[in-house]
Order: sequence, then structure tokens, then C-alpha cells
Amino acid sequence: MPAAVAVAASGGRDSTALLHATARAARAHGIQVHALHVHHGLVPSADAWLEHLRTQCARWARAGLPLHFHATRLGGAPQRGDSIEAWARRERYAALAAMAHAAGCGLVLLAQHRRDQAETLLLQALRGGGLQALAAMPARAERDGIVWVRPWLEQPREAIEAYLRRHRLRWVDDESNDDGAYARNRLRHAVWPALVAAFPDAEAQLAAAARRSAEDVAALQAGVEADLATLGGEGGLDTAAWTELPAARRTAALRGWLRALLPLPVPDTLVRRLATELPGAQAARWPAPGGELRLHDGRLRFAASAPEIPPPGESTLDLAHAGCHHLPGWGGCLDVVAVGEGGVAAARLRRATLRPRRGGEQFQLGARTLPRCLKKQYQARRIPAWARGGPLVFGDGQLLFAPGLGLDARCIAPPGEPQFTLHWHTDGA
Repeated sequence: MPAAVAVAASGGRDSTALLHATARAARAHGIQVHALHVHHGLVPSADAWLEHLRTQCARWARAGLPLHFHATRLGGAPQRGDSIEAWARRERYAALAAMAHAAGCGLVLLAQHRRDQAETLLLQALRGGGLQALAAMPARAERDGIVWVRPWLEQPREAIEAYLRRHRLRWVDDESNDDGAYARNRLRHAVWPALVAAFPDAEAQLAAAARRSAEDVAALQAGVEADLATLGGEGGLDTAAWTELPAARRTAALRGWLRALLPLPVPDTLVRRLATELPGAQAARWPAPGGELRLHDGRLRFAASAPEIPPPGESTLDLAHAGCHHLPGWGGCLDVVAVGEGGVAAARLRRATLRPRRGGEQFQLGARTLPRCLKKQYQARRIPAWARGGPLVFGDGQLLFAPGLGLDARCIAPPGEPQFTLHWHTDGA
């Protein structure tokens, strides 16, 4: 049993009832209760809510309830393109987690009830959400080192109102709940009364549908994790093995793989596009939130966006010894490996010249082939554009090495002579 538990307390009717009920139950078990209040600063009465809750908690504590009050005022404002609701929710949970950690609480109780769950399912469906969205709010979740629990998710609102009347509790009303600019308010005032009039059991049935969706999501996730165990890994998604899965499993696995990689929610349009274009593709790239997806050698990988930095100018470097030569300006390193044959003579690498492509460079792939321009060699070998970065390496004016292609055949040293081969690795590869 925990020594302390926290309750997210807005001062509204639901969280007031939950805070009071939790404190009464905790008193009998010697558990301390911490009321966590977030001052959003979005409505003029926010200061009054904070003072109401502070005074209420102090009064209950004097009456013998094991209560402690904490409050945080949010700073900043939603960025352009970010909805007020999304910003407030994100910042609220971050503030609640910070206060819970400071108070030594690993468990935070949230006051959403059955009608909130039913409303959430409807809103998610109206937004075109999939199965995970239709699962609505989880009864229990772990994130930020905190266990978040909604103990009243199966309770009707009428039961909470009855508790408030029985204990003569006072709460504050959020005037923003009447603002039709918010989707939940429109649903609550314009749609819900008509829905319940036509379907009296709507609340219970919608909440049950959310619960069944959550069970289905858990089962689906187990299958996705099993598929990804064979498809994924640090080398990226194995697209050949992925293509062999049934279509429904392909989509689910792809969405699960992307969800673990992308810094933002996975756009359904991206999942659908990949599901259509990946089968049969050889080398391609797709824009994605925070970067791009790259397909090469049968592996799909995510590359985070990096600021555009012009390549460095020409420089000279001693590459006549084995090791990894990190080149920060180029965003990677040249790996120099000693070999018995098939390498370039060490003497030609002592004053190697590194420079970016300028156009017109000639490169010979094999001893029995003719030199061709570097661009055509890349195209013939189907080397993707992102694998062509890094410096060209010259020795005595002769092109020795090109990233993605390797050593020029004209510079290969005879066996028995000290020699090295080169490999280019981008940072993070």
C-alpha cells in the first residue's frame, strides 16, 4: 500500500468528490493525500478556483483529513497551429507529473467518469479515429514514471452528484464548459440530450464499447509486437518479410513500427501511402513528421530531420593508419581498415584530399570496366541520394574513394604492399 497518493483536483464537481472520497478512505489506512491543482490561466476566474481549492483543502485538513495542497501556474501559450485543448492537456499532465514526483507520489487519481468516457468515444469516432482511439481513456496507464488511474470510469455521473449532496460539498463551475467553440461542449449541450432521449442506455453502452475496444487493442498490440520482433531491429523494417504478412497484419505492424519511431502522432495518410507503395519498391523516400522514411536494400528506416549545413571545403588528412576518422563537418566518419589486398596503398593516403562533389568526376567500378562519370555510376548501382553524402577522397589528384561506391578500381594496390580500404558512415547510422 502506498504511503501517499495524489489526486488531480481542478475544483470542479467530479474532482472535488474524488478528492474528498480519497481523503476519507486514506485516513483509515494512514495514507497521505496530495491535491494537485494546475492553474491554466485561460479564464478570468482561474485565480478564484485556486483559492477556493486551497481554502477547502485547509478546512478539510483541520477537520482531520490527511490532505496537502499543491498548485502550479502554467506559463507560455499554445503555439501557432496548436489547439488550446491539446496544449492545455499536454501542459497539465506535465505539471501534474512534476508535482507528483516532488510530493513523492507514484500514483495519481483522475476523476473522469462513465459519461466522460462515452463522450470521448463519440468524439474520437467523429474525428475518424481507429480502434485505439475508440478505446477512449484507459482505466490505468503508466507514463512519466507515474501510474495514472481513473477509479470512477465505470461510475455514472448521477452517483457522483449523489455523493456531493450527501456530504454537502462545494465546487466551482468552469464557465468555459459553456463555450461552443470546444467540440466536447457542443457534444455535451447539443447532441447528448437528444441522444439519451432516443437511446436511454447510450452512456452505459458507449462506455462498454470503449472497454471492449481497449481489450481488442491489447490483443492486437500483442500480435503487432510478435510481428515486429521478426521484422524490426536496429537495421530497420525488413520489407520483404513484411510484404509476406496478410494485408491487415501488414498495416497494423507498419503503424506500430512507425508509432515507436516518429516524434509526432502517426498520420493515417502516411500509413495508407506506405501500405500501397512499399510492396515492390526498391529505393524510395517518404516525408514523415520530424524527418523522412528511407527504403534501401530491403530495409525501411527513419531519418530525423537535420539542419541544412553546406559541406565543408577542401581539406587534407593523413589516412595512412587504421581507425575511424570522425569528420564533424561532414556528419560522419571515414573508417580506415588494413587489408591484404584490394586496398589503396598507404603512401597514397598520407596526404589525402577530402572535398565535396563538384561534377564531372570520373569513377571506375571494376578493373575490366571503363571509367564513367560519378553521377552515372551512382545511378547504375541504384545508390540513394542520402547514401552519396560524405567526402570524396583524392590522392595525388586521383579519385580514390567515393561514399556508397567504395574504392576506384584504378587505385587498387598490388598484393603484399601495405594498403587500406575505406568505408563511410554517417552519424547515427
